[in-house]
Amino acid sequence: MEFASADPSVVKSIRQRYLLNEWLRAAGRQRTMPPPGDFQPEQVADELVDMMHYEVVGQGDGARFLITHEGARLATTYGSDHIEPAQRTNRYLDDAIGPERYANVVTSYRTCVVRQRPTYSISTVQDADGKDVSYERLLMPLGDGNVVRQIVGSFKCISIEGGLKISNLMGLQPKGKPEVLVRAVIDRQFVPAAAPADAPAADEIVELD
Repeated sequence: MEFASADPSVVKSIRQRYLLNEWLRAAGRQRTMPPPGDFQPEQVADELVDMMHYEVVGQGDGARFLITHEGARLATTYGSDHIEPAQRTNRYLDDAIGPERYANVVTSYRTCVVRQRPTYSISTVQDADGKDVSYERLLMPLGDGNVVRQIVGSFKCISIEGGLKISNLMGLQPKGKPEVLVRAVIDRQFVPAAAPADAPAADEIVELD
């Protein structure tokens, strides 16, 4: 599936929309990606469990993504929560998740680097109880000039069937192979709406089993 041009309304999660609006605000009216120091959302503490931070090493098709922060809930989702937290960082994404899963996600990262714009995707998979789960990935580039230095990622698991089990949901042998429903580059309507006055409401229900 090709990446479609989209505006911010393509993002479903309220919390991811908040992060995207903060990225757009930091990018400014010049429509350049913000440098790392300019993207500092205030309402992010509760979101860190669902976020990843990467240093981009190299550019284009040769780029690799060095993990500098891995959210605790994401470690559970990928079945790596048995690894000591200090050992989950300073390793490359391709080494951390293995070649098969990396092949399924690397296009989102490289498109983010090449286009220098946020990328967004939705995949569906089933949890251990057979519930359909939407896995939503938002990647936001940070850098200077035309070089992406870092990527901040937000990842959400949502099920319309209620509480879901995230343990090893995206692990090496998921119950169902993820099916990609949406792939988008957010490159339209780059003047963000006003930031919400209060912290974004929760829009995900999970069970840490």
